[in-house]
Amino acid sequence: MSSPEHAFQELANIFASRDNKVLEIEIIPPSLGAAFLQDGCAIGTTKKTLIQAYTVARQLFFDRLQPMTEDDLKAIHQSDTVITEIMLLFDCEHLTACNWRKRRLCTAMASSVAATTLLLFQTELTLMSSYQCSPLHRHTKSPTLWHHRLWVLGHLLRMQTWSTPELLSLQRSELDVVLRAGELHPKNYYAFSYMRQLGVVLTDAAEDEDWNTESARSVVDRVIDWCLANPRDISGWSFAVHVLEDIPSEDIQVQALGKVTRFALSVGWEGESLWTFVAQAASQFGLEDTVNAIMIPLGRNVSAQGSQKRWHTWLGLARAYWAQNGNG
Repeated sequence: MSSPEHAFQELANIFASRDNKVLEIEIIPPSLGAAFLQDGCAIGTTKKTLIQAYTVARQLFFDRLQPMTEDDLKAIHQSDTVITEIMLLFDCEHLTACNWRKRRLCTAMASSVAATTLLLFQTELTLMSSYQCSPLHRHTKSPTLWHHRLWVLGHLLRMQTWSTPELLSLQRSELDVVLRAGELHPKNYYAFSYMRQLGVVLTDAAEDEDWNTESARSVVDRVIDWCLANPRDISGWSFAVHVLEDIPSEDIQVQALGKVTRFALSVGWEGESLWTFVAQAASQFGLEDTVNAIMIPLGRNVSAQGSQKRWHTWLGLARAYWAQNGNG
């Protein structure tokens, strides 16, 4: 049986040797007979072992890292930073630990060379990804971690000049993180809210006047495909509408809405989230006739006020379509 000190040291070694890689951390059942399992960047630890490591980390934090002057933070060693990493692994809402990391990064900005500071912020970003892309109970939907990630990204964007292709690449990589978090925790309001907020930050950093259009074009297919793979997720569908709002091209809106409608008709999908997207997008972008043309292909005389159609109205038309053409 491992002691708390041993559990802490095991986790500390893993975080200290992480470099800039993203870990995938999972709580494993004690029946596997091991306190730790590691296969490359995949880490497994039991809940008991994590609790033991946290108790040691918390004690060290208040003994060694609180309070700290700015001079102390300048001289902080890597072995001390893993203390807060273990604390946040156990308790993702530990504001004191998270704020300590912000203070450390702010001190580095004021005292370190630009290249060193840039690396610290990039490493902080991959640490957040290690939490938010791992099958952990609370981290994927933690408001504290998503707010911290946005804070890190905001400073990272101000440290250097970004070209439009670089910003688009960053946006896509952040979207991958959000969608992974959405898969791990369905209806992940916090993750998709982060993506909306990031859009504002990226717009401020972009020099291209057409940035909003370019960024929306860059991610719309990925978002729609994710929603079709997770059709019950209302947070994803709401974000899809948000993305389509930034595209002035009606052709792309028509293509996206048509793809969703045809998918629903082909598989016989009756879920509220998808049809809410159809109703909202059709009304918001003035595409009721487009959806009608797909759902009423035989020229039947079906009249309804387009702007007043709600999701169950469209579902009713879909059921009529299935009754005449077969469900799926």
